[in-house]
Amino acid sequence: MKEETCSHTWEMVNVQSGYIVTENCFRCNKTATSFSAGEWPPMEEYREGEHFWNIMEVAQTIRFDLTCKACGKLVPLNELAGLMMCTGCDPKCPVDTLMKEMEKSRIWVFVAFGFFPVDERTQLSQEKIAILEEYFNQRRKSSSSTIRIVSSEKIDDISRCFAEMIRDVGMLSLTPPATE
Repeated sequence: MKEETCSHTWEMVNVQSGYIVTENCFRCNKTATSFSAGEWPPMEEYREGEHFWNIMEVAQTIRFDLTCKACGKLVPLNELAGLMMCTGCDPKCPVDTLMKEMEKSRIWVFVAFGFFPVDERTQLSQEKIAILEEYFNQRRKSSSSTIRIVSSEKIDDISRCFAEMIRDVGMLSLTPPATE
């Protein structure tokens, strides 16, 4: 019952380096993304059932979970492919509208997105997005701005979104790099 009354203090755990791999089937034009752990990303073409997959893009990333230091609650974030900062690329996009409304209050809008194809893969729940937002905001020293994280479901076509991907491992961990 401690978990129900806990004012959680989140920390990043189970951090795993790897790659987000974007593949395309040249036969049906389906796009899929996945996480690949390891020192080197996969680069080979392969066949899977009716699909002939070609690697389109590979980007370094980390995968992580969050745990509460106080009560021990563990929140796995396996569905999270990445975070993007809204840049206001489409005035008709609900995220762009939200960003414009919130910038007056110095709130940065980020989009949490899962793996493709969206309709075939489990996406991040609102509860997990709220916990992720809580994690990033509790670590900010500056009280002059905060972060708001929304679901990629708010974007009609993620392939046309020009939001900035957070790619810096140090930026995601919010801890200073080790000095030598």
